[in-house]
Amino acid sequence: MPKFLVEASYTPEGLKGLMKEGGTGRREAIAAAAKSLGGKVEGMYFAFGKHDVVVIMDIPDNVTAAAMALAVNASGGAVTRTTTLLTPEEVDQAIKKTVKYRAPGKG
Repeated sequence: MPKFLVEASYTPEGLKGLMKEGGTGRREAIAAAAKSLGGKVEGMYFAFGKHDVVVIMDIPDNVTAAAMALAVNASGGAVTRTTTLLTPEEVDQAIKKTVKYRAPGKG
């Protein structure tokens, strides 16, 4: 199943919810959302810096990952950035593909 990295930053409203539910409450809510889409949370961490939360999750496909991102962002509690993750084996497969590409300004 494809893996996705989700980086989230809480809005002031979302921080109020976090203070009420706690970190484990948010982990349970995120795990339940992933499960409802046929996925699962591999790991979740709160962080200092640009993002408040980092989650690695298995989600069935890009469309489902987009549905998750849309739902979270529409909630108003957080703003997310979702990145598709590739395994080393997938990179090996990509390297073997032939791509007919010409860089700008090159013959």
